[in-house]
Amino acid sequence: MSTLYNSMINIAVIIILSYLAGSIPTSIIVCKAVKGIDIRKHGSGNAGATNVFRVMGWKTGIFVVFIDIFKGFAATEWISRLNLSGGAPQSSMLVPILAGAAAVIGHCFTIFAGFKGGKGIATSTGMLIALFPVPLLVSAASFAVVLLTSGYVSLSSLTAAIVFPVTMTALYINNTDNIDQTALIFSIIIAVFIFYTHRSNIKRLIAGNENRFEKLRILAKKNR
Repeated sequence: MSTLYNSMINIAVIIILSYLAGSIPTSIIVCKAVKGIDIRKHGSGNAGATNVFRVMGWKTGIFVVFIDIFKGFAATEWISRLNLSGGAPQSSMLVPILAGAAAVIGHCFTIFAGFKGGKGIATSTGMLIALFPVPLLVSAASFAVVLLTSGYVSLSSLTAAIVFPVTMTALYINNTDNIDQTALIFSIIIAVFIFYTHRSNIKRLIAGNENRFEKLRILAKKNR
């Protein structure tokens, strides 16, 4: 009973630390440090990497993306392995999934900025690099194709969110890449969560007034 209790305490600590790591408001800190502005008062008003690209340029945007990816990876790969309570070491994939998910939730609903953060794509990417690199690569490829064709980051993210569980399902059916039911259910949950965080973008896409990066529409320009 004591071992189970210690393990539960340890998992709770891991989740809290992962949430706090994900909650670090990278875009707000970086934009304040670089240009002295609150990114939430410029562009789309979102404290995410896409808005940083739009307002601050690609160099600052890439830096923010890298840090946000690192937050998700660190929580999933390292924080999930902590054993602070003396409980039994965690061997299940469930703990890294919980740690990564906590980091993504922290990014989207950061305690350090009124529970309003980014959309969670970069932090989710970091988590998936640690957990499921092959399905992530397939999703990343779909993201790139849609982005270079349409110029919509939001549409690209939503497409990747759909492709990810589809790829996971295919791997699960073929019993490859160590995909189990927990991982499969998780892939569906994270896709639904990404759609939830992009609900305002979906409304703008339907209305035809979503912001677009015209310079990124390379494939569309070549096909004209």
